[in-house]
Amino acid sequence: MLEHSTLDQLHALKLHGFAHALEEQTRQPNIHAMSFEERLALLVDREVNLRSERKHTRLLQNAQLKFPRAAIEDFDNRAGRGIERKAFMSLALSHWITQGDTILLTGATGVGKSWLACALAQYACRRGHSALYLRVPRLAEQLRVLHGSGGFGKWLVHLAKTDVLILDDWGVASLDPSTRSDLLEIIDDRAAHRATVITTQLPVDHWHAWIGDATIADAILDRGLQQLHRVELAGESLRRPAASTNAKKTPTKDRGAISAN
Repeated sequence: MLEHSTLDQLHALKLHGFAHALEEQTRQPNIHAMSFEERLALLVDREVNLRSERKHTRLLQNAQLKFPRAAIEDFDNRAGRGIERKAFMSLALSHWITQGDTILLTGATGVGKSWLACALAQYACRRGHSALYLRVPRLAEQLRVLHGSGGFGKWLVHLAKTDVLILDDWGVASLDPSTRSDLLEIIDDRAAHRATVITTQLPVDHWHAWIGDATIADAILDRGLQQLHRVELAGESLRRPAASTNAKKTPTKDRGAISAN
């Protein structure tokens, strides 16, 4: 009777890992050979592990990554990519998150910029950091909705507290005046405080022309590129072989080029 009462209380306190481990211990015939301290340590360890798993799962779901299963361990090390596995792993395992660094992933379409960005963010979530994925071409519409609903300020505060922000496809679509101003606010809140990962095909020398306002462009570059790690990816598109194989198996009408970084 005491056992069920204790288990109910543990579940009421949301100590589910502790409760499940206690149930398992009661079914183990040699459990009394262990000391009270040893049994307690195992119960606490189970609770800690369960909470960590739940936290990591929640962080990964909230990140809304384009490639949620991307992992730094699966980095494609084929020759000609422009970066060696050792160099990439050294960067991924460094203190770029806690130092609030910016990682700039550049290269042609299809070379894996977005995947690498998601792998870095996924690793951040595994280490207990929050992350969020945003596609810059869709940002203008999202910002209009937030301004219209009055939620922009709250969203901006939340974004400023996010440990890792991915800005994917930077420089693909033109910026309107409102979006470029909001983008400056986003970058300014994060400069040297929170980590940012930017993927782009556009050389930094062309950012001024893309942003479209010299003063705002200067401010974004000054703040966003303070503590910079630049990764230049090279080689052919990683998607072309699969696309070619599928085309041979199932002929389809030409729907035009699809850009997928």
